[in-house]
Amino acid sequence: MEISFSWIDLEFIGRIILSAILGAIIGFEREIRHKPAGLRTHMFICMGSTLFTISSLYLIPSYTGQLVDVTRIAAGIVTGTAFIGAGSIIAFKEDVKGLTTAASLWVIGAIGLMVGIGNYLFPIIATIIAFIILRFGPVVEKKVK
Repeated sequence: MEISFSWIDLEFIGRIILSAILGAIIGFEREIRHKPAGLRTHMFICMGSTLFTISSLYLIPSYTGQLVDVTRIAAGIVTGTAFIGAGSIIAFKEDVKGLTTAASLWVIGAIGLMVGIGNYLFPIIATIIAFIILRFGPVVEKKVK
């Protein structure tokens, strides 16, 4: 049995690999800080968002000949990652933990969605910015307090 790939298949594979890398960058930072959602979680959410987005491209009328609202998948990614992020939030009497991790999961879902539609510049820039915020935000917060 021969396996052949078209150029679009190879591009989709590249998108999945890129999303795993971008998810790993943010996840690594969360992992070294021992946060509830770390390396694998961020990689999976980013890849999953990319895969769902790629799958929605097959629902576009030019592919199927039917009218379908492909934005529903994007909306599902937004709410799904928010739901997973909510699970990482722990409220104590006078303190709340996990908000930043929840926000990073939500952002990583958006990054995966953008990679899935074939935009590479914005998700790479967003990953760099998110990493800087996560890495140096605590330092700035301590100086401000």
